[in-house]
Amino acid sequence: MLTTELLPCPLQDYSSYAAESCTLQSLHIPTASPVLLDADLKGSVRSFASQAAAKPISGTGALRSEGFAWETPPAPPLPSLAVGSGTPKRLSGGAPPLGRPGRIHGPEPGTAAPFPATGLGAVPRPTCHRMGVFEEAPTGTCLEMCPAGELARRRRQGRLHVLERGPPEQAVKEYSRPAAGKERPRPEELRPPPVLLATVRHLLGEAARGRPDVSAAEQCAFVSDRLRAVRLDLTVQRVSGRPCAAVLERSLVYLLRAGHQLCAEPPARFDAHLHRAQVQECFAALRRAYRGQEEEEDRGSDAEPLFQALFLLYNLGSPDALWQILQLPHNIRTTPELSIARAINLAYLERNFARFFCLARELPYLQSCALHPHVARARYLALLTFSHGFSSKNCRYPLERLARLLAMDSLKEAEALCQAQGLTMLEGSITFQKGSFKDSGPLNHRPSCLLVDGKWGETTLQEFTEGICS
Repeated sequence: MLTTELLPCPLQDYSSYAAESCTLQSLHIPTASPVLLDADLKGSVRSFASQAAAKPISGTGALRSEGFAWETPPAPPLPSLAVGSGTPKRLSGGAPPLGRPGRIHGPEPGTAAPFPATGLGAVPRPTCHRMGVFEEAPTGTCLEMCPAGELARRRRQGRLHVLERGPPEQAVKEYSRPAAGKERPRPEELRPPPVLLATVRHLLGEAARGRPDVSAAEQCAFVSDRLRAVRLDLTVQRVSGRPCAAVLERSLVYLLRAGHQLCAEPPARFDAHLHRAQVQECFAALRRAYRGQEEEEDRGSDAEPLFQALFLLYNLGSPDALWQILQLPHNIRTTPELSIARAINLAYLERNFARFFCLARELPYLQSCALHPHVARARYLALLTFSHGFSSKNCRYPLERLARLLAMDSLKEAEALCQAQGLTMLEGSITFQKGSFKDSGPLNHRPSCLLVDGKWGETTLQEFTEGICS
């Protein structure tokens, strides 16, 4: 709501202030839609202020809190403003009434000015108030992984997933996109944080266990959809801090691992773009939860350095991601997890690929999963750099040494990569020539045994997750 606070001041002071204040780009008025000041209306406001300053007020030379009036010549339309120290008037109707500016009404006689006059003079000062309604966040009351109403509807429609049919039957709430005009979720349709945590543990345990009748891509699509519904319940209830972080950390472990395992699948079976968008959403929500712990003066999560490092590795080479990491507290920024992540990021930016792949070999399993989407790009850039730096018709580079340098699983894989870039192969060696290097088009992503899979070990996904998450 637009109001002005009346302050006593000399009229000449008001002229300069009004001319400066009337450059506002918009006025927020409690109507059906905001009213923007167009060029003609802005000009009329400036004209109004200058004309008012040019014509003195009879009887006094200053504005008085007891009441005053000034008359102005006709001017173009101007929004009617309720001015005074009391409760501002609402402007009725769907749009502000426009008309000839007339009398400005001061406080009622006998009331004091809202602010005392100062040596510099006080002026009417417009202030904008947004009349927003702050609704209390709902609290979920559903104690099952799937609300009863949804479960009955999906049973009736035959839409239970094969991973939910059992035995025993263990349905999980599916994701439903929020849309305009859609009814707000009721408390009995929302799961509280403890139930959400139990749901994620179930998804990473029973649902993520390999089955011969379900492909890995179909299993990932199911679990990713249910994890998306979990994040939506967290958002609707505005859960933050440690309970939110515990759920999102486990979700990220699954999404990062699945992204590596399915990177070679065709787009019809695995949508890498959608998967990457979900990982970024999960990172954003988790980092907000960490900031919520700092605002609540919580001790914080023990796993925060690890997941901040995963965020940097997943967004390798991004200036924005590096800037966000550098804003972290010193005790987190200097942890071993973030130190090696920053070293890898620096090596990538410097195009020091020998150091990049040397450090990548030393990364633990989950950090390697986060880094893996950038490995194919790093190998491409390495060959491009070598082709320009070592361009010669008479020099050769051993293919075996190149495969070891680029951390490739086999000589066959290294040979296929070189041939795709147009490099010449002669007797187990490569001839680098910048004129023969060509762009092979989309990068070929495939799982890496040396950099990722060989680090997994003898454990289940649920055991691995519980060992690193808060």
